[in-house]
Amino acid sequence: MSDVTPDELASFLAENPPFDALDEAAVAAIAQAATQRTYAVGDTVVDGFREPAEGLFVVLSGRVGLWNSRDALGHDAQELIGAGGVFGFSAMLTGRLIGPKAVALAPSSTAFVPAEQVTTAFSTTSGAKFLAEQIALSQGGGPLHDSSYQVVDDLIVNPPLIVTPDAPAREVARRMTEHGVRYAAVQLPDDSWGIVTDRSLRIRVIVDGAPMDAPASQVMDHPAATTHLGESAAGALITLLDRSAQFLLVLDQDGRMRGAVEPADFAVSGSSGDIALRQQLAQAPTADELVARSQGVPCMVDGLLERGLATSKVTSVYSATVDAVVRRALVLTFARHPQLDLDAFTWFVLGGTARGEAVLSSDLDSAVAFRHQLNDEQQGAYRAAFAEVLELVERAGIPSDPHGATAARAPFARTTAQWRAASRTWMADPVAEQGAIMTSLMVDARPVHGDPGLSTVTKVFADIRAHPTTMRLLLSESLSKRARLHSLGAVLARRAGTFDIKEHALVPVINIARWAALVTGSAALPTTARLRDAGGRGLMLPEVNAATLIDVFEVLQRVRLRYQLRQLAGDLRPTDVMALDRLSPIDRSTITKAVREIAANQRRMGSIAERVDPAEWFDSRSR
Repeated sequence: MSDVTPDELASFLAENPPFDALDEAAVAAIAQAATQRTYAVGDTVVDGFREPAEGLFVVLSGRVGLWNSRDALGHDAQELIGAGGVFGFSAMLTGRLIGPKAVALAPSSTAFVPAEQVTTAFSTTSGAKFLAEQIALSQGGGPLHDSSYQVVDDLIVNPPLIVTPDAPAREVARRMTEHGVRYAAVQLPDDSWGIVTDRSLRIRVIVDGAPMDAPASQVMDHPAATTHLGESAAGALITLLDRSAQFLLVLDQDGRMRGAVEPADFAVSGSSGDIALRQQLAQAPTADELVARSQGVPCMVDGLLERGLATSKVTSVYSATVDAVVRRALVLTFARHPQLDLDAFTWFVLGGTARGEAVLSSDLDSAVAFRHQLNDEQQGAYRAAFAEVLELVERAGIPSDPHGATAARAPFARTTAQWRAASRTWMADPVAEQGAIMTSLMVDARPVHGDPGLSTVTKVFADIRAHPTTMRLLLSESLSKRARLHSLGAVLARRAGTFDIKEHALVPVINIARWAALVTGSAALPTTARLRDAGGRGLMLPEVNAATLIDVFEVLQRVRLRYQLRQLAGDLRPTDVMALDRLSPIDRSTITKAVREIAANQRRMGSIAERVDPAEWFDSRSR
């Protein structure tokens, strides 16, 4: 295929990623700007290690060999590209001399597309998926795998552009042009964020006919997709893909905007390669294929740890991967039950998965909120289908809660109104109907399918400080699982026996954080975020104590994850019960110190609860 017309080239491009998601006019413009080139066997098409990249190459015919790392030069090609394949995008997007070197292995022809024409193709959801897949497939880590870009903070290129809700669309468009960006963030009075983009301006002004003097609030998309500083690049890209968004606004912990990222920005992040697996799970065509693809999840976790990603970010990515398995299991299962409506309910994950803290030994707690009232027979039919969903998820390596906190059981499958009524009962009397336990489970609930209607349940607890007796009872329940200190010391001294790191170290911290979040009104789910929100809010949890618990939690989670990966490597099922003689001296010392810190905080909180009125436990400052 050589010397083709622009129309023929446009048709060819439209059939291949990343151009296949663009509209006809965009592809036509790219084809018009492209330059066709031919090469004999042995000709160098481009050497991305020597010259700056100014665009991207599309192979029209023939075969091109790629060398993705300098160390491979002089050896056989690492990758072979045929018709429809593209290369050069890594150097083009990053603006760095990171390869590849491309050589024609047969008489070949290419289309060279200038960077300014092709960047939009990588700003689509399809383009982001293409990047993720290419990164994952790149041999030897590939040129895009740069350990300097592990968190979303590193991907921010420009300072943020923020406009007011009443700014005229014409003014917003002018400022976007001046700043050289394709978005403007809109901060609303309720502290939520909207976003004006080239696309939203076209839709609202050109298609819908809004005047150019219309306020930004009328031409924006709302709510904007957001993430926070410190989020892993993989986790951020998951959010962006889930929302099918063009941009992801990056906020700090106080809700202030620090910048924005788009799909093309993730080209430099090695973490993006993990999204390829997540996308494969989300698109598994059959139940058996979902199970087969899930076998790659532990390797993903291992890779994240090896790249030095913070433990909380690793568990966040793993939890999001569990979400993908659950969503796909729902779709595949309900396809076998056409009489049941997949939109009739919201599915929630609970526990560690909901908090973004799942590890390889974690089981899955789940619940469902039905949108409308159903009779007993209808609810029974849905619960039977939910049981099939959980069976499939278990086949994929994620077992359900053995204690029965699953959507297949009536206590965890109710209407939204029933959940709201039940939560009021639990707050009034946390002893009755296992109210304290149910509160602990449902306050952690996070929707992964459907409408997040259960948020009304957590709102019921907003005035918990008006119920001091309930505060005391919930605190007592939270402190009931004590960090094991004395017996552990004896065991550690002789380096024998076992230690349940979850039950006797992590759960006490999780319980403290959950209770503190309830009392202080924090909307955070992760344990470390809850501790950070509550720290320094009064007598019960001084800032230094909260910081210590955050550090302890992170360290223990890392010990836990590494131990479980070693178990998997030895063909053992991951567990939280650790054989102490298999731990290094450093890990044993870490556990000992961590348990002492946790136990000290539990004793301190218990003492304050006995001596100080609940009204003085935390102050009333808003966060």
